[in-house]
Amino acid sequence: MAKLKRLFWDIETSPNIMFSWRCGYKINLDHGNIIQERAIICICYKWEDDDTVHELHWDKGDDRKLIKKFARVAAKADEMVAHNGDHFDLKWFNGRNLINGLPPLPQYRTVDTLKIARKHFYLNSNRLDYLGKLLFGEGKIHTGFGLWRDIVIDNSASAMREMIRYCKQDVVLLERIWNKLRDYETPMIHAGVVATGDSTLRWTCPHCASFNVKKSKTRATAKGMVQHQMNCRACGRYYSVANSVFNNYNKAKYLGSLGAA
Repeated sequence: MAKLKRLFWDIETSPNIMFSWRCGYKINLDHGNIIQERAIICICYKWEDDDTVHELHWDKGDDRKLIKKFARVAAKADEMVAHNGDHFDLKWFNGRNLINGLPPLPQYRTVDTLKIARKHFYLNSNRLDYLGKLLFGEGKIHTGFGLWRDIVIDNSASAMREMIRYCKQDVVLLERIWNKLRDYETPMIHAGVVATGDSTLRWTCPHCASFNVKKSKTRATAKGMVQHQMNCRACGRYYSVANSVFNNYNKAKYLGSLGAA
């Protein structure tokens, strides 16, 4: 049975190097002041339920090979998960992809844990570090500006190792937070259909692909459409299906195929 391939990822980036006549807070610098464009220092990623966190890093400021390698990884994913990924990580990656003259990523589905936190909860903060400390008592690894300076200016190998350790911790924390938040969000991809390749099996659990499900209750929408709330006995999650999908569930129940997976 096929399994949805979910990729957790995070990037670390360098600042622009620029001419500046003075320091201060209220200073506007034109793009003409840029001496060296910012780039992606490293990308760390892991597959769901895989303990290994992989890393890719630039070659003395050149991120072209890094981007090409990660594009091949991302092409294998059904779903890409990042914190603030839609606004930051993905746009950063696409921007560097464009600048390096590389083809865009294939169509992808993204899950942004920052958006999920903002949508469903009223917390003191939605930052990854805060969520990690709040839920697990463990946040991001502390770093300072000097780490970026040592990498960008001095090409320090030890600073790069520390940066990768910092980024890997973010990816591990990301997956743990996703596992906490996911029950509040409707899946973007139906795990049951991915597992079977059969769209008539949309009554299976969209979270874990289990066939071991039951009806919880029936309700009507404001437009008069009938919906059935289902409960997965395997993972305990609830989800809703249309009446036509529920009819397929009843057929499977009659044929005795429930609980088959």
